[in-house]
Amino acid sequence: MSDVNPQQWLQQLAATGMSLSLNELLWYQRYTKLLDLRPQQHIQSKLAGSYLARSKGRGMEFDEVRHYQPGDDVRTIDWRVTARTGKAHTKLFREEKERPVFILTDLSDSMHFGSSLLYKSVQAAHLAALIAWHSKATGDKLGGLVFSERHHLELKPRSRSAGVLHYLHALQAVFAEQQGRYGLQLPQALGQVRRLVRPGSLLFVLSDFQQLNSEALRHLSAIRQHNEVVCASLFDPLEMALPISASGSAPVTDGEQSAWLDLGSRSTRLRYQTQQQQFSTQLQHSLKQVGCRCLPISAAEPLVNQLLRSWHD
Repeated sequence: MSDVNPQQWLQQLAATGMSLSLNELLWYQRYTKLLDLRPQQHIQSKLAGSYLARSKGRGMEFDEVRHYQPGDDVRTIDWRVTARTGKAHTKLFREEKERPVFILTDLSDSMHFGSSLLYKSVQAAHLAALIAWHSKATGDKLGGLVFSERHHLELKPRSRSAGVLHYLHALQAVFAEQQGRYGLQLPQALGQVRRLVRPGSLLFVLSDFQQLNSEALRHLSAIRQHNEVVCASLFDPLEMALPISASGSAPVTDGEQSAWLDLGSRSTRLRYQTQQQQFSTQLQHSLKQVGCRCLPISAAEPLVNQLLRSWHD
């Protein structure tokens, strides 16, 4: 599997990097092997599923034979081994348990930014699609939440294609909403997901974490006590370092107010870069403190290329 050429890839998908089409999201179903979502911690779900739990008992997968002990179910006695050894032996099984996958995708205003290839929000939707297709391939149920300041959609876990397509359509609906009144901030969205997830689940949080605060960290810490949490931090290279402008200055805006920034000043660029590096370092430290795995994702490079590189490292 080789890298994709960014511009050819956009042309192939008829994509702009600033909008979101279903065709882009369907494209990722061929790349599910780039992800490895096998459990990194003990699975606590009591429902049957496709992952082997560490506890031993009655289940679908044979594990070993040991001497019969008082209290063992007589139905699990291995009569062949018992007859061969002259001592009663019983079979042990590893239980298969279910691990639902939840995706929290942040499509808020700060995510609608990109200087090179894609908006961070588009890249987040692409990553959500890849995770969704992977969950279908492994037989996991898929649910979660998609949100912005104007709209949000909560999706209870569904299996197979129904779960994937339900989530992909939610990504499109929230991305396209311009004037809704039912939006959320990241802390509220995490609080809502906290009520949605079941113990033993895998939660992906896809965001630039610009709205991360003590309330959001409290929700993440509570979720992490009984679930595995992976935080994909979306960023754009321009957020990490300012370019050098030939004219020496450039207009900047936060969507409401505008100003001119002196890009010819070396001290301004260094101050900006230091500030952004401090934010990135503090973000990773805060997420790791509450037990979350961190995965930085750039919006300036195709997702497939980034995952291929980490795969070979």
